[in-house]
Parts: sequence; structure tokens; C-alpha cells
Amino acid sequence: MKNNFAAGSKTLSALLVSASVWMSPAVLGMAPAMAAAPVTGAVIGLPDFADLVDRVGPAVVNIRTTERLKLGGRGNADGQPGEEEMQEFLRRFFGGALPQPGNPGGRAVPRGRRQAPSDEPVQRGVGSGFILSADGYVMTNAHVVDGADEVFVTLTDKREFKAKVLGADARTDVAVLKIEGDKLPFLVMGDSDKIRVGEWVIAIGSPFNLENTVTAGIISAKQRDTGDYLALIQSDVAVNPGNSGGPLINMRGEVIGINSQIATLSGGSNGISFAVPIDEAIRVSEQLKKNGKVTRGRIGVQIGEVSKEVAESLGLKSAQGAEVSLVEPGGPADKAGIKAGDIILKFNGVPVNRSSDLPRLVGGTALASKATVTVWRKGQQLDLPVTVAELEGDKVAKAGKGKGKGGAAEPEAAKANALGLKVSDLTAEQKKELGVDGGVVVDAAEGVAGRAGVQEGDVLLQLNNIEVKDAKQFNAAVAKLDAKKPSVLLVRRGDVAQFVSVRPSAK
Repeated sequence: MKNNFAAGSKTLSALLVSASVWMSPAVLGMAPAMAAAPVTGAVIGLPDFADLVDRVGPAVVNIRTTERLKLGGRGNADGQPGEEEMQEFLRRFFGGALPQPGNPGGRAVPRGRRQAPSDEPVQRGVGSGFILSADGYVMTNAHVVDGADEVFVTLTDKREFKAKVLGADARTDVAVLKIEGDKLPFLVMGDSDKIRVGEWVIAIGSPFNLENTVTAGIISAKQRDTGDYLALIQSDVAVNPGNSGGPLINMRGEVIGINSQIATLSGGSNGISFAVPIDEAIRVSEQLKKNGKVTRGRIGVQIGEVSKEVAESLGLKSAQGAEVSLVEPGGPADKAGIKAGDIILKFNGVPVNRSSDLPRLVGGTALASKATVTVWRKGQQLDLPVTVAELEGDKVAKAGKGKGKGGAAEPEAAKANALGLKVSDLTAEQKKELGVDGGVVVDAAEGVAGRAGVQEGDVLLQLNNIEVKDAKQFNAAVAKLDAKKPSVLLVRRGDVAQFVSVRPSAK
């Protein structure tokens, strides 16, 4: 599981997984034996990061945030860890307590004395960042400054500036700050599209408020989907609470990512960390500088992954694309003719390999522009023109209500078919409400269909790419299914439709 890691945030006690880089004597001892088998491009010796750190270190900053709240509780108003929780965390890791105003030695303050006026600013969290330009633009994570009343940026030469937050984007976890200064040290941006798995990288930041801490490792994966808006860079560089917002730097001294998340079960680094690709971060930062927010495109669909079984049953060569489970009524996709059950294969000619690719492609498209969506429908590929709208203010799909036994009365002699389904025809009123021309309502789901997740009240719209017209036609088609091959049903439940893979029971 993942988490953000600004010190003083929820990550201090959350579930996760991350890592430090090490090499045991046993591994080093294998070098002579390995040398007998020549490897193209083999690297002799380990890199020396000293000159690199001297060059880039001055442009990495410590970010401290404060908030006006009442001290003494276990947590603050927005759910962040309270002072006592931080004290316990630091006692476990360092054997000491959190330094406090008037108590720089960090000695624990008796609980009865932890009282302060409700409007006194208190330290909320610590993170990292880096300077983008000599005139004082600073980049960090959105979660580092989220909810802060004041933000302070400290350089390696101990100069401290009060920063203005120009904008923050939670979807990419990027924020841009501005400090008043000139001729400041700054970092050079790299190209995150050109990174390679296995190349050396370093991270510089303030883990546990230990400023200017350097750790090293390698890129362990690219395009790692974590359920967020964009794919992240995965590395084994040791990062911890407080590293949030710091740069991930390649051996040329270029920033290729912003350290944003760790995965850990202990609260500390175990070997997996994630960084926002710098190419996307720069695109976001330009909008934040100009408008204070980020605008993204949308087409008004809800999507899911395409399984191997569904792909085979629909005649696709591989499990690729995004399965449309819901189309927003009156939205861009609806106007373009996209339907629930379509598989989106391309957007403006760019392949959609995974469902997570689609929001990124659409989000980066200019608003009000025309785009072409390539869909797979009933064994054919269709190109549909769509006008991209703005993501902000996107309509939220209402939770669909189950239809229950709203169909026609089930004949007494009706029996479950080979899929374990008893179905009946939709009424004219139901068809109008659902916006469909055919389909059947499930009166009972048993056997293989029930085990696959089909429920009473679901509406079946397709069977193996063939539209379901009525109960008679559906049951006849089920009777002809090959028990050795999987079949797919397009099942609508409320407003959402998705494919369900089933195998008929042996006759």
C-alpha cells in the first residue's frame, strides 16, 4: 500500500513499503566469478556521487509549514497526527522528543503543561523541495503544503524565506511556491521519458527534518500505476517522512522526478519509493504559475480494465484498451455516440494499452478541441469524433438503483438456463428509462452466472457481442453456447455496465 511522506503527516503511522540501498560482502565477493562471463555494457566499480551532490545540493530546500490550531490533542482538525503522536514517533526512531518553541532541546513537556492559545502558529509538517529558477520559483508536493497557513523555505546556507503558494494540484501532487530572491541556485530539468530501468539516481531532502540528506539507488521500474492520475517512477532510493517534494536526480545532475510516495509496512524506508515524472510536473507547474490551477480535458465516461477472457470473447487480439462501463448522459462521449460496452482502443491515434492511459491522454488535450476516439464494438473498429470538455465540474454519476424484479412476471414453467439465469423481458417503460431498445432483466442468478457476480435485478444487454432482444432470443442463444469456451455478458447494474466472463455448465 502507498502513502505520502511529509513529516508530520498521516504517513508516520500508516501502512506502506520502501527501501535503502546496500551491497553485502557476499554480493561483492561474486564479482570475480561474474567477470568470467562478459556482459555488454558492464559497469566496473560503483559511482562516486560526491561531485554531483556538491553541484546540485545548494538548490534543494527544506520546507516547513505551520498552522494555527490548538495544541495538546492526539490529532488536529484535518486528521493529521497531533503533537503527542509526533513525540512518540520521534522517541521510537531517535530516542528523543520533538523540539518545541522555548524547548529547543526536545525534552518532553509534561502533558499538563501542553497548553497554548488556539491562534498560536505551530509546526504542521516538514518536507523538501527544489528551486526551479534563479528568481525564486520552487517546486514541491501538493500534500506538503496542503492546509498550511504559512510556508517557510530554508536554503543550505541557512537563509530562510516566507513562501507564497502559487498553486497546488492534488491529482499529480505538484505545487509551486515563490520566494523573493535573485541569483538563487537552481536545478536543471531532465527528460523523464528517457530514463532507463537500472540507472543510478540520488534523492536529496529532509527525512525526519534532517536537512540535506542524500540517498542513492537505481530506477527499479517505469510507468508504475498506483491508482493515481499518472504513472510514477519507481526506485529503490531510501526515502522517508520529510523527503516529500525533494528531487530525484540522475547522474548528469538533472531532475527526473519529484519524490512523492513510499510503500512501507513500518513507517520507514523498505525499498520502494515513487516519484512524479518531471515532464508532467513541469507541464503542471506552468499552468500553476499562470493560472494558479490546472485545467484538464474529459469526455464523460467511466472505464475499467479489459480482462483476457473478455478480450478473447470480443475478438480482440490482446487484453488492451479501456472498457466503457458508464457514459455520462449529455456528455461529450454520449454526443459522440460512445456506448457502454465499447472498448476504447485509441485516443487521437495513440493506443490505449491500459485503462489508466485514457484519462492522461484526454486530460492533456486542449479544451474544446476535436479528438477521435477509436472503439471496438461488436467485432468492428469505429472512429468517433468527440469534443473535449473541461474536467472541472464533471458530473458525478448517481448511484444506480437496483431494478429488483421490475420486469414482466416470470412464467411459472421458466427454468434456469445453462448459465444459471432466469430472465424476463423488459417493459416498454423500463426500456425508455434505461435508454435501450432491448435487453432482459435477471429474475434469478444461480450457477456459473451467480458465481461470476451476476445478480437479481441486473439487465443483460449483450451476449458475445450480440445484442439481447428478449428472453426467448437470449435463452436460445445460451442453449447454443460451447461449454468449453468462455462467453461474456454485458451486464448493466443501475447506471454502470460492464462485461462479465462466464462458462456455460456442461449439458
